[in-house]
Amino acid sequence: MFILGYALAAVVLVPAAWMTLAGGAIFGIVRGAVYSFLGAVLGSSLAFLIARYGARRFVASAVESRPRVAAVERAVSARGLPLVFLLRMSPLVPFNVLNYALGLTTIRFRDALVASLGMLPACVAYAYAGRVAGETAALAGKAAPPHDASYYVLLASGLIATAGVVLLVTRAARQALHDV
Repeated sequence: MFILGYALAAVVLVPAAWMTLAGGAIFGIVRGAVYSFLGAVLGSSLAFLIARYGARRFVASAVESRPRVAAVERAVSARGLPLVFLLRMSPLVPFNVLNYALGLTTIRFRDALVASLGMLPACVAYAYAGRVAGETAALAGKAAPPHDASYYVLLASGLIATAGVVLLVTRAARQALHDV
């Protein structure tokens, strides 16, 4: 149900970060990241297909009013899969808007689907943050912590390390996009 809810949220433009945070809080880091990733892939695929075949005129007019998104559309049409992979890794264009914008490009659906792997680092990072938030809420609601202090130190350290890796990946993707 979570995966389907995530997909629907992506189609109706609910920010994906909130869904992934919730996934991490509810299911833990690994399952939260996996469920969020699957929901994001399903939702982005549906939005892509809606833009390509169902609401092309409406999406085209919405994209034209955003110069950055229009520039992305031109670049994706020219460079395809590698560029979409980098866009999926970078916050240059919001996830939900990109899903619809890709449907207007000449990129093949299969390539857009494969490029979805670029969403994995953010899924892990947000699921991790959601898990930390869930643990913090559990601590706030109980008198005694359910784990010892070393667990929370490890959890916080992992969050900091994950955020660092995501920042490095984002910076590298942004530089690669700038080079293109």
